[in-house]
Amino acid sequence: MSPLPLGPILRGHARAAVAGILFIASAALPGTARADAGSFVEDWFATSDASKEAQPHWMTPVLTVTPRLEQEFRYDQSWQDRPKDVTLDNYGNGKGLELIPSFNTEVIVGVPAYVARTNAEGVRTTGWADETLLLKYRFAAANEEHGNYIVTGFLGVSLPTGSEGLTNDATIITPTLAAGKGWGTRERGYDIQSTLGIAIPTKDKGRLGSPLTWNTALQAHTGKFWPELEVNYAHYVDGPNDGKSQTALTAGIVFGRYDLNKRLRFIIGGGYQWVVSSFKTFNDTWLLTTRLAF
Repeated sequence: MSPLPLGPILRGHARAAVAGILFIASAALPGTARADAGSFVEDWFATSDASKEAQPHWMTPVLTVTPRLEQEFRYDQSWQDRPKDVTLDNYGNGKGLELIPSFNTEVIVGVPAYVARTNAEGVRTTGWADETLLLKYRFAAANEEHGNYIVTGFLGVSLPTGSEGLTNDATIITPTLAAGKGWGTRERGYDIQSTLGIAIPTKDKGRLGSPLTWNTALQAHTGKFWPELEVNYAHYVDGPNDGKSQTALTAGIVFGRYDLNKRLRFIIGGGYQWVVSSFKTFNDTWLLTTRLAF
């Protein structure tokens, strides 16, 4: 397999880093330099605000990655019960900084999760999970007043940077197609958001497999109250679970967006996920999500 073309992602990350540095440092800069920094940040926010206005204003579900473009910092946690009395606590869940560097693109720089796994004998393994990056490109969208729909492509990559025993030891590339349709207004309505993707390891396919995942979130909302039900389906190709499938349901609710100031908005939510198929890689999971949108 040819290497992943990281150029667009890295350029997006570089622009994001420059924007953040200028945003923080501009107050300390004199005269012209401060004006230039302020202009860059203003232009950035003008682009991201226009991008968000051109799409539906639904809430990002608890688990399903939204086809919408978002600009926020996100921190999640999960507490998972697995077969054979194994538990897995995940602090961060691979979320992180989400930025809109151009009108139809978003880049996500994941913060590596801190993971704690405990087996039936009480032996606890802790460390860092692999680094994740995601690029979104929005193909088509319309806000609630002009059609209420969106279609987006994702290209994700997981890099083998994690701790021993918690890393995949391979780069994994995940192309995904995402779409959504809504009904109602910005203040009240319902929507469906769905993604279909496949994880492709660049080596050790026989060990890791290539799971095909299909996630669909059914979401309603009134004001700042966003209840949801998600269906999370995975079919395993190659690897130790070749030919098997798993279906889980997730009941969740998200509250937001709460204004902190003119730009910052706070979001919090949670959910409970349980496996309903006979084959299962885990039993159930409790989920927490927090976000600071800007």
